[in-house]
Amino acid sequence: MTPTVNVSHLKKSFGHVQAVQDVSFEVHPGEIFGLLGPNGAGKTTTLRMMLDIFKPECGEVTLFGGGMTEEKKNRIGYLPEERGLYKDLKLEPTLIYLATLKGLDKATARQRLETWLRRFDLYEHRTKKVQELSKGMQQKAQIITTLLHEPDLIVVDEPFAGLDPINTRLVKDIIEEQRQAGRAVIMSTHQMYQVEALCNRIVLIHEGRTVLYGKVDDIKRDFAGNAVTVAGQGDFTQLAGVLKAQRHNGAWHLALEPGIAPQDIFRALAARADVKIERFEIAEPSLDDIFISVVKGEGETSNA
Repeated sequence: MTPTVNVSHLKKSFGHVQAVQDVSFEVHPGEIFGLLGPNGAGKTTTLRMMLDIFKPECGEVTLFGGGMTEEKKNRIGYLPEERGLYKDLKLEPTLIYLATLKGLDKATARQRLETWLRRFDLYEHRTKKVQELSKGMQQKAQIITTLLHEPDLIVVDEPFAGLDPINTRLVKDIIEEQRQAGRAVIMSTHQMYQVEALCNRIVLIHEGRTVLYGKVDDIKRDFAGNAVTVAGQGDFTQLAGVLKAQRHNGAWHLALEPGIAPQDIFRALAARADVKIERFEIAEPSLDDIFISVVKGEGETSNA
């Protein structure tokens, strides 16, 4: 199967700042792909090169089996992190106009739009100016703009920003529907639990480079020794070699620093008189644990 997106060894600088140094990944039809990284890692620059907004200094981007064309741009839906609806215009004509820029005629856009407005509970607000809508309503309107022309590639940057739990669930359901329809979805977000719930595969970018890439299940299996679950009595919050300690359902989840083995933590706890261990086991790490471990480990390597 031909990848929807193929990004190969991209590089981009702005003056003396090297925003992207070496990023590669593929995205396939019918998958939700997570593009992850800390602030300033190069995620947005990578997306903008992929979408032909920026030109890379090195590397290559292939979309739908070839280079970018105007016709291919109409097959892409992009929700940027920086929102851009026209604040002084009414909602319905604004969304119809934006759909026509993606190749839809007004009649088709209006017909599709009613369904989306009703689903997002915006139909009664369609004659209001955008600036009169709440932040969450504006976010839902932008998501409609991203999907109204039924794109084959959907790129969403922080899609859950400003949404309450009910609308977050709705957007998650819609993203999954797009995947089931055979479309490729690239999702960039700092909400790791959403990535864990939705994404088939991920790439983690740090300091402009790909540092982790593959299936979520395989990555979690590879990092299985980097977290432990401990139940017992005593203080488990100030342990050497532990990145983060969280209590959940009466047990402690300890994310370990790179190079620290579960046995190291067990020996340290067993040597303490003020701690009583009732349960100790290797835990499946969360993507949040993995993200922190990889970024911290890479940072230590680059600063060595």
